[in-house]
Amino acid sequence: MTFQLQTPLKQNVVGVGVSATSYEEVTAICRNWIAQRRAGFPSRARYICVASVHGIITARDDRRVREILNQADIVTPDGMPLVWALRSFGVKKQQRVYGPQLMLHLCKSAAEHGHRVFLYGGTRESLSDLRTRLLSKFPSLVIAGQYSPPFRPLTNPETEYVREVIRESEAELVFVGISTPKQEQWMHANREALPGVVMIGVGAAFDFHAGRVRQAPAWIQRNGLEWLFRLAMEPARLWRRYLLVTPRFLPLWALQRAGLLWQDPQAGAATLDR
Repeated sequence: MTFQLQTPLKQNVVGVGVSATSYEEVTAICRNWIAQRRAGFPSRARYICVASVHGIITARDDRRVREILNQADIVTPDGMPLVWALRSFGVKKQQRVYGPQLMLHLCKSAAEHGHRVFLYGGTRESLSDLRTRLLSKFPSLVIAGQYSPPFRPLTNPETEYVREVIRESEAELVFVGISTPKQEQWMHANREALPGVVMIGVGAAFDFHAGRVRQAPAWIQRNGLEWLFRLAMEPARLWRRYLLVTPRFLPLWALQRAGLLWQDPQAGAATLDR
């Protein structure tokens, strides 16, 4: 048996390598990784990050977060500003690869191929709602387990307990639905402990698909205004992110295009024509 799919090339966007990819490609690569595991080719866990402007700026400020993102197997452009940035750097046909939508693509594929899914994040109540809604949409989906972590760092015994629960569930896909950069840090920390598992950090997707938080209409998303919609929905929680953090992206992007921005060598800088 041969496994020919390669991970997509990354383009450096203000110090973080963002993958030039699509829903279909990420889904096919995940199927390929799981096939490798089932064929008896052990490896460390793989992890996929969905990058928003907030995540990119967080990485810009925190070297450790930047390293974690740049070591990820795939980093999708979750927000339209990153799509526009990729296009400006030569990835001409790049489209958005949005975390909540990617989760649905992967769940559909998992249901069709019998892949075992684990849900990590959210509250017990939201996980229950999420499970019910996912099974309603994909009746043959195998949800092998779920875990709602406390709103604090896990103790060492708790960390090992969660790892054992995931290993015993024989999960192949682990969706991680906690905030950035916590979900990226969690996935990176568990690479060696969960061999062969594919982890995907999907952020707010749990709350969206559980029906607890409204998603922005499609036209708002297409025009890069989702941040305004989410700010209106949750101003107390999100005002700092959208009014103080993410506006810094535009001048950094402009500096990079002008060749005046320091680049992290780990991020890569492939020039692509897609």
